[in-house]
Amino acid sequence: MPPTTEPRLWAAVLALVTAIAVALVGESLGAGLIAAVGAIAAVLLAGMEPEHREERTADPDPEEDAAALGPVLDAIVQPVLLVRDARVVLANRAALAELGRHIVGEDVRVAIRHPAAAARLALPDGGVAERPIELVGLGSIERRWEMRVGVAGPFRIVQLIDRTGAYAAEQMRIDFVANASHELRTPLASILGFIETLSDEAGADPGVRGRFLKVMFDEARRMQRLVEDLISLSRIEAEKHRLPDERIDMAELVEVVRADIAATDAERARAVITAIESDVPAVCGDEARLSQMLHNLIGNALKYGRPGTPVTVSLRREGGMVRLSVADEGEGIAPEHIPRLTERFYRVDAGRSRMAGGTGLGLAIVKHIVERHRGRLDIASKLGVGTTVTVLLPPATDAVTKA
Repeated sequence: MPPTTEPRLWAAVLALVTAIAVALVGESLGAGLIAAVGAIAAVLLAGMEPEHREERTADPDPEEDAAALGPVLDAIVQPVLLVRDARVVLANRAALAELGRHIVGEDVRVAIRHPAAAARLALPDGGVAERPIELVGLGSIERRWEMRVGVAGPFRIVQLIDRTGAYAAEQMRIDFVANASHELRTPLASILGFIETLSDEAGADPGVRGRFLKVMFDEARRMQRLVEDLISLSRIEAEKHRLPDERIDMAELVEVVRADIAATDAERARAVITAIESDVPAVCGDEARLSQMLHNLIGNALKYGRPGTPVTVSLRREGGMVRLSVADEGEGIAPEHIPRLTERFYRVDAGRSRMAGGTGLGLAIVKHIVERHRGRLDIASKLGVGTTVTVLLPPATDAVTKA
């Protein structure tokens, strides 16, 4: 090993740490890593001590120095390529995994295999002076990458930053806003239409006026439920990192919720039966949220269970956890729908859900409540038999006291 390799490698590591620290304080980690690799390359190419530089040959090979970057580049989780004269000189593990182990020595435009990347890298300055670009479909149609290009001496540094998760989150936000707007617009349009009709001669007929006012009231209540669920979901998401700290007797809470539902005038309100074991431990939870979870689960079971059939709420200890299940005897749900049931506004039958008064957010709220309590949610269903929703919650420790 050349005498300068070890100190220069330590300097390279120091340059990497410094550049990443600057990036975290500054605009982005992606730009920081470009700067980091550039700094390291500069250190490696320049050498460390004058006396060692004298020992080097008159015409040092930068690619031999670049090879010392390998262990450092491998520590970067995103794909990074070191390019000279349009050829890939070095690629870290992440780049080899995404693009293939054959890319070292290839033309970088062939190695990345994306038209937008090829066009950018073919620019006279190699794309260094240009803004980062988005590469859609690199690897698979769902993937989204951001490509950045930097320069260090004779090398260009090409970094690919995986933006798939950020894109998916943004798409979820867009879909959520669109769905919420649609769900609010539909009853609002109905209310405005009936108001316009009542303002004409039809409003003079007491029978017509009564029917129209009832529809308007029902649509207004539907909007109210949706707004309340949207606010509730927002609050639950904001609380998800804060562990609840109350000691909750789930057996007692189940009976309270059952009594609340039975006290309503709903046709099926008295169809709820409970099966609670005597030795179920308390859980560490938020009583208001767990009550909301129970109301949502039992309410769904009552809506979609067949008339005259019971909804069974069972509570027992299972493998060190508290197991709550709500079972109906309804039409059941086809297997392809089950993974999406906790998505916001996802409905198996949109028309039936709206007729039953559903907002499309009930199970999404349940999912977030369960996650905040560090529990697990499972949905099992069989067509023609019914659906069972199971929640597993960790028991409270002795250190938890009732607030």
